[in-house]
Amino acid sequence: MPLKTHLDEQPALNMTPMIDIVFLLIIFFMVGTRFSDLERKLDLKVPEVTDHGALTAAPERRIINVYRDGRIELDQQYVSIDALRDRLASARSQYAELGVLVRGDGLGPYQNVAAVLSACKQAGIRDLNLSVQIKPPDR
Repeated sequence: MPLKTHLDEQPALNMTPMIDIVFLLIIFFMVGTRFSDLERKLDLKVPEVTDHGALTAAPERRIINVYRDGRIELDQQYVSIDALRDRLASARSQYAELGVLVRGDGLGPYQNVAAVLSACKQAGIRDLNLSVQIKPPDR
């Protein structure tokens, strides 16, 4: 069995990359401080406003279901065609870019869906979508 006659060197920690990063951070903060000083020296007074909180998020798209027997459901409540038009017009007055998704029964008369689309148009809805289901390919 061979014996070791010399000692292995202890691994050394290379400090060069860490020193480089520290110098880069110092330079970054020095340059950033200069820009903020320059901005404060501008002869400009910006307007002041009060903080009333964040703006409200846009409402989600309203969902209208048109059933085979002609019933109309808006947001899980049954409504008449006139009530649908009134509710959509009221919601659109609060948010002009209101979107609507119409889901009609595929076996029901298309006249029911056409009446709902007409009511949406009368309420001023521009973002109007129809829901369909993709038929799987025949094999």
